[in-house]
Amino acid sequence: MKRFILLTISLLALIFGFVSCDEPTPEVPVEPELEVTANNIAGEWKLAEWKGAPLAEGSYVYINFVRSDRTYTLYQNLDSFSTRKLTGSFYIETDPERGAVIRGNYDYDRGDWAHRYCIISLTANKMVWASLDNVVDQSVYVRAEIPTEIKGE
Repeated sequence: MKRFILLTISLLALIFGFVSCDEPTPEVPVEPELEVTANNIAGEWKLAEWKGAPLAEGSYVYINFVRSDRTYTLYQNLDSFSTRKLTGSFYIETDPERGAVIRGNYDYDRGDWAHRYCIISLTANKMVWASLDNVVDQSVYVRAEIPTEIKGE
């Protein structure tokens, strides 16, 4: 009889052990990394973070990459009170040590971008750039439609 009671208690403890386990937490799906190509970065982006912090309230940088002719239009107000529109061309190169590197120039003989950037992460909705001459200088862009009032349309 003692064996039967001991066996029953052991069996109940085992059953309660399985029942009391927490439900497994659902895994948050991770967006797959994309190859850095003009096709995959084409579209409208907003600068969400710069050097590890969000932009100051009221400040913005939007950029639209056009894959067909490898041009861009940039709208920003970081160095002015109103929207400043810049246009130019961009180029994506592959560096054997750093991976995908983006560089560009400005239209109207304004010269090249001040930095070249390694695109260290690219998903369908987010990309992270790091300046080649200062890896702490990172920029996080997220997909976002450029507001018509900023485009001036």
